[in-house]
Amino acid sequence: MTCTADVASRAPQTIGSRMALLLAFVSGAAVANVYYAQPLLDDLGSQLHMSAAALGWVTTATQGGYLVGLVMVVPLGDRFDRRRIIIAQLVLTAVGLFGAAAAPNAWTFLAFSAFFGAASTVVQVITAFAAAASPPGRRGRTVGVVTSGVVLGILLARTISGYIADLWDWRAVFGVAAVVMLGVAAWLAFVLPRDTIAKEVVPYRQSLASVVTLTMRDRTFRVRSLIGGLMFASFGAAWGSMALPLATTPWHLTTAQIGLFGIVGAAGALGASGAGRWADRGRAEVATGAMLVAFLASWVAIAQTPSSLLLLAIGLVVLDFAGEAIHVINQHLIVESDPVATTRLIGGYMVYYSIGTGAGAIAATVAYAHGGWTQASVVGAAFAVAALAVWAGDRLIKRPSVATTFAPRTPTTLPR
Repeated sequence: MTCTADVASRAPQTIGSRMALLLAFVSGAAVANVYYAQPLLDDLGSQLHMSAAALGWVTTATQGGYLVGLVMVVPLGDRFDRRRIIIAQLVLTAVGLFGAAAAPNAWTFLAFSAFFGAASTVVQVITAFAAAASPPGRRGRTVGVVTSGVVLGILLARTISGYIADLWDWRAVFGVAAVVMLGVAAWLAFVLPRDTIAKEVVPYRQSLASVVTLTMRDRTFRVRSLIGGLMFASFGAAWGSMALPLATTPWHLTTAQIGLFGIVGAAGALGASGAGRWADRGRAEVATGAMLVAFLASWVAIAQTPSSLLLLAIGLVVLDFAGEAIHVINQHLIVESDPVATTRLIGGYMVYYSIGTGAGAIAATVAYAHGGWTQASVVGAAFAVAALAVWAGDRLIKRPSVATTFAPRTPTTLPR
């Protein structure tokens, strides 16, 4: 086993700028699988005989599988070779996608969605690997690059799936995605460097309970995970149900046209790609507060979807810009505490993400079925208000000061 000092000295050579970009691409391709179905809800509902309220289970099933993967699989990255885990998960993702493409009914489709959702947690193993192998002064930037790939994958997935569905049908979307997963698995088998990062000797059963332990004992983890979970619930409410009002009166958009809004969101996410630098410079708390306010304000525009596509586009840009920035800062602060346990820390944080995204999607689709887009927007905005309240409450408990560094476990942290 490589000693910690040696690993630290080699980390900058292991994950440089080019490798970070490659991992960002692979992460984006992998996480896109979880979101391909969102602009296809109308087609899925008609062909698989699902009601508007039941369509929320498409996102919830995938996120439920993702949650299982976060709890059962991701913690293994702190104990075993991440390189092998990454390649194996990509192959299993392809298996699940092929199954979804051939699904004869709704229940089969949902089951395979949960399966490839669980395997798609490879994204967290990649992110943790990149963060742990980066020097402290560049960790925020590295996480920002990889996370930007993840967010772009989430957003562009809708554009890609809408285009493929219009060209062929919704089944082709998952078939093509499966082929892509096999391709990137083969690619990484040749170019991904060895995992030389020191491993923790933590019993697997203890790893499974790590999210509970971290939530109870680690203030940074608890606060940042709550903010992230509520933020992603709001995010899921928007993207998990947006196809419903766009496919009906007065717009009647096709799946390809609905998917184009993913490009709009991607523009916002790209704008926040440097958010990790704010955390590197000790501006995490101020940036978080500002981004949460912007995130909440975006719902004012998104709520106007039935009457204005322009306001929807503006709202999505702000939503994704602020959401990406918060997500990057959250991960940076959580990983900063213990680089050796990055897989467990990020995996635990993403448990909140998965629960939040799934809950937001099902809550918004149910609200839409009962009260239209206005009620769905109220649900999304309520999650954003809750996230802002968590941040504000934490700031009130810890006496504010001119210092903005968020590192409670570091002895040199400036007093608040």
